[in-house]
Amino acid sequence: MRICKKINEVREEIRKIKKENKMIGFVPTMGYLHKGHISLIRKAKIECDYTVVSIFVNPTQFGPNEDFERYPRDIERDIKILKNEKVDLLFNPDTQEMYKEDFKTWVYVDEYSDILEGKFRPGHFKGVCTVVLKLFNIIQPDKAYFGLKDAQQLIIVKKMVDDLNVPVEIVECETVREKDGLAVSSRNIYLSKEEREKSICLYKALKKMEDLIKNKKIYESKILIEEGKKIIEKEKNVELQYLEIVKISNLKRIEKVEKDVIILGAIKIGNVRLIDNIVISML
Repeated sequence: MRICKKINEVREEIRKIKKENKMIGFVPTMGYLHKGHISLIRKAKIECDYTVVSIFVNPTQFGPNEDFERYPRDIERDIKILKNEKVDLLFNPDTQEMYKEDFKTWVYVDEYSDILEGKFRPGHFKGVCTVVLKLFNIIQPDKAYFGLKDAQQLIIVKKMVDDLNVPVEIVECETVREKDGLAVSSRNIYLSKEEREKSICLYKALKKMEDLIKNKKIYESKILIEEGKKIIEKEKNVELQYLEIVKISNLKRIEKVEKDVIILGAIKIGNVRLIDNIVISML
């Protein structure tokens, strides 16, 4: 596996690969790799000839009071995982490499970026879109792999790629979960034992809402959301930040469940924010 820290090194390598007409698969990450990341990498390995992974904890997608400084980092551990998965290239730049001192240009997807996660994390998706587009420009992948766990991010990146005619196929991958249903996340390590037990309430709420739709034929969003809230609100010291049912195509709220919608939620336990979702596409 080749490890590059400089943009010009990556571009030099990518030029060689493109001359060989190899299909390039790309998995962008912030490191501290887990089962979810590995599932993306394995899918890229199956579908593409050459696999690139980036590890970059992007400061521009963290707000002033968020966890940028304490976000888990262990590059040596990550390198071992990537070598074991037979990744071809790791791009591991520092902040100065990605953002020059006079950096002034930002990418922003209007409307999609100010709701749900965007409401609680102002500016988050501006940082996400900017760094993802920069990475696409540097690596020039044929396919890029994103997990459905971060569904709003996935939808926003798809919109950006479509609107700006970026020549990359966005491949969405299913959420990887622990045995009890908790979505795998780098931030899960922050949870105490008691908090870990409580954390499953969001997934339980989503599954309850899914059951009401599929088996009880209840389609009114207001009723479904109230039922989901009851499960979360039973848990002490768990703050429900949002629970919404929206169209998967444009993230707009709907009053009644119809084809291709997604239920998204976020909770806060102690200092840890957890997000999750379930796609409803059976109608």
